Amino acid sequence: MLYQFEFRTYQRKFKRPLRTSHGIWDIRSGIILRLVGENGRIGWGEIAPLSWFGSESFEQALDFCHQLPANLSSEMIFAISPELPACQFGFESALLNEQNSPPPAPPCQGGEKSENLTYLSQKGEKMQNRFSGLLPAGETALQALPMLWLEGYRTFKWKIGVAAIEQELKIFQQLIQAMHNLCDRESAFLRLDANGGLSYSQAKTWLEACDKVKATPDFSADIEFLEQPLSVTQFQEMVELNAIYATAIALDESAANLDRIQECYSQGWRGIFVIKPAICGSPSQLRKFYQTHNIDAVFSSVFETQIGRQAALNLATELSLNKRALGFGTDCWFDDNHSVLDFRF
Repeated sequence: MLYQFEFRTYQRKFKRPLRTSHGIWDIRSGIILRLVGENGRIGWGEIAPLSWFGSESFEQALDFCHQLPANLSSEMIFAISPELPACQFGFESALLNEQNSPPPAPPCQGGEKSENLTYLSQKGEKMQNRFSGLLPAGETALQALPMLWLEGYRTFKWKIGVAAIEQELKIFQQLIQAMHNLCDRESAFLRLDANGGLSYSQAKTWLEACDKVKATPDFSADIEFLEQPLSVTQFQEMVELNAIYATAIALDESAANLDRIQECYSQGWRGIFVIKPAICGSPSQLRKFYQTHNIDAVFSSVFETQIGRQAALNLATELSLNKRALGFGTDCWFDDNHSVLDFRF
């Protein structure tokens, strides 16, 4: 079958710039795809590159789209190079979406209360959903925490490696205490994300601080893991640290795409993988690898619109068999919340 192919670019401005050890990110750019089958069914997809994380650049993805013909076959889509992982995800998602069309209605505008990701009690009452809320870097996290708590989050992610370690450790202690104070006969979890921005000695300092929290009796706040403390080139050092400390390490940039995930697994990593479906590559190949290997994974967002987000969540809910919160608590970082209704072709 042939599919008529069209695309549109978009830009979304963050409410406030996202600060990580990679720098400051203030605008998310991406590409919306539309495939129309011979039967008239429409499939939507999204290319949301993150070049500093390991995917192709926005410019490379856009150039690829410009080079494609107006009509595509499924064989052409499945033949997209692994060097374009965000394109692989976007086109395969659009193809799957077309095959299952009419497309599903976009999630509710809040995004975080999607029914298929919210547990229901026997009485039908909504319980806490399975998203982790992203806190801003620095002291602003202390103001954001109570607001996210009221929205139902019980797992939080905080970027570190942005300011001086002494300053961040002080904020960390305040943040943990604030989480503990909010808890009422329930637990809360914090994920620390360094984006590869720590030195080996700094990573040890953070892990020691985290282990002290984990060892504190009758404390309701806990550290779930330290995400990507070291650079991608320091894989063995992260393996060593993961074996020494009680606080788990999760690979993020090191597992940016399927090739990297497979490489880390072949080198013996059996710890946590943070998987970002939108830049990981082919969903079908990721599904095959995940179902073949017993890996501990956390699925996470790259600040897609609702189009890419829904495709990523569909894959995450299909594959995520553990109870770890999904890293999709990101919609509050934008004023808009684009769905297929916002793109005119």
